[in-house]
Amino acid sequence: MSRTIPTINTSRLTLRAMRTEDFARFAEIWAKPEVVAHISGKPWPKARSWDSFLRNAGHWQITGFGQWAIQVHGEALMAGQTGFFFGSRGLGDEFDPFPEAGWVLDPAAQGRGLGMEAANAAHDWFDRVVTGRTVCMITKGNVASRKIAHTLGYKDLRDAQVDGEQVTLMTRKGPPV
Repeated sequence: MSRTIPTINTSRLTLRAMRTEDFARFAEIWAKPEVVAHISGKPWPKARSWDSFLRNAGHWQITGFGQWAIQVHGEALMAGQTGFFFGSRGLGDEFDPFPEAGWVLDPAAQGRGLGMEAANAAHDWFDRVVTGRTVCMITKGNVASRKIAHTLGYKDLRDAQVDGEQVTLMTRKGPPV
């Protein structure tokens, strides 16, 4: 089975398939303490980044959706990633069966609205092509991601403990009205 990963352009960004040559940058981003501070709290070793990088590629093949590389127009390296995946986290029937949304930006790209722009473009695509309910998970202290989630139409579902962190599970039944 082979699926084409769509390319999405916004005024400042391109969401595109991750390429083999993106791996070094992908691993660099996930090794930064400030990137993982609200995700796992621990920088990822290269092996974990490789597993995640391959999972991203496989998601598109198996489910027809996945994560895109975020590339800022005029910049050579990817700035982060956004999209959807099945996390199979064991968090219950109101969370696990639904595509989980995620967004990550390198600290140098943060604070300019690029995360919102990228996540919004990914959700617009999802709403047109896949449709249906999505979920996301945000740690208590991650104010920027919480703002993005609320803007996209996510509502609090419940609090949970994941890998020793307090998180809020959120759900979105479709685009905000």
